[in-house]
Amino acid sequence: MSDNEVRLPGRQAEALRNDTAILDAARQVFIREPAAPMSAVAAVAGVGISALYKRYASKEELLRTLCGEGLERFSAIARAAAEIGDPWEALAQFVTGIVESDVHSLTVKLAGTFTPTPELHEHASASTALAEKLFDRASKAGVLRDGLVPNDLAMIFEQLASIRLGDSERTLQLRRRYLRIQLDALRAGPDRADLPAPAATDDELGQRWQPRRT
Repeated sequence: MSDNEVRLPGRQAEALRNDTAILDAARQVFIREPAAPMSAVAAVAGVGISALYKRYASKEELLRTLCGEGLERFSAIARAAAEIGDPWEALAQFVTGIVESDVHSLTVKLAGTFTPTPELHEHASASTALAEKLFDRASKAGVLRDGLVPNDLAMIFEQLASIRLGDSERTLQLRRRYLRIQLDALRAGPDRADLPAPAATDDELGQRWQPRRT
């Protein structure tokens, strides 16, 4: 039981627990199958469908909330990493935190399945700026290989988020393995070959959020 639940009256504490269960269930269900119905979320959360719709009037609203929560987690990880003094360690901690939290799976799976609000766009821009500060700090310190740009991190996150097996522990093991390979590839070192193509542009990354054709 959280401190918030201890302080809240019974019904409010129950509502908080239900909302936490709904968001946890929604993350699990929609990462597995973005087209899943709301009833699948209710079943995993252990709440009635009427209770689910009382809290979230539509799947669109639930997806927006889930995305916003993901951005909060992304930003919190970036802010914590920014407290680290060493530029390389700060960036490595940030990248590791994003991968370990599985926060980028929401981007991979939910992009294009709902219409983001202006507030979500602003939140995304703010969280991107936090990540870019960490990247720029490492770049200025000379600890990154030549030719890298912040968007390269987004593509690395997507590659690692695509590793998903039925066994969650084995999934984490493999992500950690390939994260180590990716971090070694990001770091400056002797005899680094030139990168063969330009990085993904903002427009290319933004295309993911266009509505998917059914």
